Amino acid sequence: MNGWLLAATVVLGGGVGAALWGIATGPLRRRVVAQNLSTALACPGLLLLAQGYERPSYVDVALVLALLGPVGTLVFARLLTDELAADPPRAWGLTWAAAGLVAVVVLALCVAVGPSRAMVKLLLTGALLIGGNIVASHALSGGFAGVRGG
Repeated sequence: MNGWLLAATVVLGGGVGAALWGIATGPLRRRVVAQNLSTALACPGLLLLAQGYERPSYVDVALVLALLGPVGTLVFARLLTDELAADPPRAWGLTWAAAGLVAVVVLALCVAVGPSRAMVKLLLTGALLIGGNIVASHALSGGFAGVRGG
C-alpha cells in the first residue's frame, strides 16, 4: 500500500462513510446536504485511487461524477422545494471544507503527474466539482429564484 491508497482509504472510509450515514438517517435537510457532499468526497477518493493504482481511467469516472453529482443535487432541490422551504439546509462550512479537500487533492495530484494532459483533466475535474457543489449547496439553501420558489 502506498501513500495515495492510504489517503484514498481515509477519504472514502471517513468522509463517504459519514455522508452515507447522513443520507440514511436524520431529517430531510441533513439528507440532501449529505447527498451533495457524498459526491464531493467520492471524487477525490477516485482521483487518489487512480494515482495509487496507476489507472487513469478512474479519473474519467471522477470527471463524470463531478458533472452528474451536483446536477443530481439540483434535481433534488427542485423536487423537494416545498419540503425544504420551511427549514432550508445550511451547510456552508461543510461545503467549503469539501471544496478545500478537493483543492488539496487535485493540487497534490497535479504535482505528482506534472505538466500533461492528465494534469489538465485533473484541474478540470476539480473545477467542475468545486463549482458544481458550491452552486448545488447555494440552490439547496434557497439562493436561486425559480429553484426554491424564491
